Amino acid sequence: MGEQIAEAESGGADWLHVDVMDGSFVPNISFGQDMVAAARRSTHLPLDVHLMIVEPLRHLESFARAGATRISLHVEAVDSLSLAIQAVRKSGCQCGVAINPGTPVEALGKASDDLDYVLVMTVNPGFGGQEFMPETLPKVRHLREKIAGSGDDVSIGVDGGMNADTAPVAVAAGADLIVAGSSVFRDDQPVAVGIDQLRRAIVLEAGRDA
Repeated sequence: MGEQIAEAESGGADWLHVDVMDGSFVPNISFGQDMVAAARRSTHLPLDVHLMIVEPLRHLESFARAGATRISLHVEAVDSLSLAIQAVRKSGCQCGVAINPGTPVEALGKASDDLDYVLVMTVNPGFGGQEFMPETLPKVRHLREKIAGSGDDVSIGVDGGMNADTAPVAVAAGADLIVAGSSVFRDDQPVAVGIDQLRRAIVLEAGRDA
């Protein structure tokens, strides 16, 4: 993992996204606090810890202590979103909320005004390498319009199936954070090449729309 982190950092990544899965909220199992702590020791980049777990509030403090810069939890995994946001803030981390493809934007209520970012899942969470779901784009547009109308400084991230074809479409819809995994961490090319391909594709598409 340390080698991949070093490649991402030297390749120009702005931050590192760490998926935490418990096998209950989503079917897969992945990194925990120890891995986040190891990542923190390996880089100075911000660590974005995405909690795909049941009862995420029980674990906020431990992930904050492990080195998370910001924590995103799922609106589907908490009873009170406003209390969850307060708990993340209390841990000292920036706060994001993730929303699954089948969950409407309205589930966020007014809480989106209190967030640092909203993470729109553009695949069903749990496994990497899935195909982008274009039907999630209206959700990104809706959020961008809502945020623009409120005047709040809230970022919109997209997570799932992001590559040189899909990332520009997501950015055009209003996303300003791209979570990329399989398209960047590949066996057939350096991480820096994958990051550069994403950035070039986004800039090219923006030029066409100008």
